[in-house]
Formats: sequence, structure tokens, C-alpha cells
Amino acid sequence: MAASLKIVRQPKQVSGFVEDINGVPLDMILIPPGTFTMGAAKTEEGSSDSERPQHEVRVSTFFMGRYPVTQAQWQAVAVMPQEKLPLKLNPSEFKGENRPVERVSWYDAIEFCARLSRHTGRNYRLPSEAEWEYAARGGTTTPFHFGETISTDLANYDGTHEKYGAYGKGTRGEYRGETTDVGYFKVANAFGLSDIEPI
Repeated sequence: MAASLKIVRQPKQVSGFVEDINGVPLDMILIPPGTFTMGAAKTEEGSSDSERPQHEVRVSTFFMGRYPVTQAQWQAVAVMPQEKLPLKLNPSEFKGENRPVERVSWYDAIEFCARLSRHTGRNYRLPSEAEWEYAARGGTTTPFHFGETISTDLANYDGTHEKYGAYGKGTRGEYRGETTDVGYFKVANAFGLSDIEPI
């Protein structure tokens, strides 16, 4: 039996604010400005040509949710007046207030941000591709913020898959077959974000 990989990374001191969405909290984290190498090297396992060439990108300060948007947060915004598109109250297959919302389109996410912006008076938007990768990497240069490989102790994916169950020198793991509550893995990157990976 393989030993379990345990990662304990303490994020740097983070700052941000908690947005109150009609009684449902949304933790927003300040992502500091910085420069990073975007994309993947040809030698990075599982990478594709669309991730090349690697290039330096400068990112300005922005805010990002500490966790993926939960179903409770989605529902609190979905009942707000429509901007351009209707939103389903809870489109997720795997139900649970603290589970991430899923089965939403890019257009749904834009509508969510527009409604939240109108409600709060703040400018909510989706991060750019560069902002996402920078935030997910959390200041690291490895494929994952916790190192060169991943395990089902650190993220929710099909660890039993014949081809993709083990990444790099990692070991196969379990397959939960459903989403988990946000923060389930209790591993945050150096920016304080959880449940986020660059690839």
C-alpha cells in the first residue's frame, strides 16, 4: 500500500473581504501583482501545443474568490433581477449548498457576475486566462501549486483512470464519482486560494 502524500502549505498572510450576498458569504482574496511564466514546457506531462510557447506575463492586482462559487452563492445571485439571461436556480447535478456549482456555461457565469455587480456596486468579472493561471499557480513554477504531481488526497478527479489516474510520478487514487464541498482538501496555495489548479 502506497503512503499517503500529505501537503501542509501555509499561505502567506492574505487580505481581502467578505461579500454578503443576502446572508450568503463570498470570500474574496486580493491577488498581488506579479510576473510569471505562462504556459507549459514541452516536457510537462499532459501539456498541449496550445499552452506554448511559454511567455512572461505581468498581472496587475485583482480579487478572486477563495473557493469556486458554491451552489448557495449561485442561488443567492440567481434570484436577483435578470441582466441579459435567465439563470437556473440550481443547475448542478451533485447537490449541496457548499458544493461548487456546475453545469453552467461561460454565458451563465457572465450573467452571474453582472447580477452580483449590480447588487453590490462592485465590478465582478471572470478572470482572464493569464489571471487564472497566475492565481492558480500561487507563485510556483510547477504544474500544481503543491508540486510536480497531484493525488486524490489533494484534488477531486478520477484517480482510477487507466491513462490519467496517475500524473507524473504520482500514484493512482480513488474516484469519488461526485463533487466535494469547497475546501474539502484543506490545501490552499500561497495566495490563499483553494480548489484551483492551473491545468
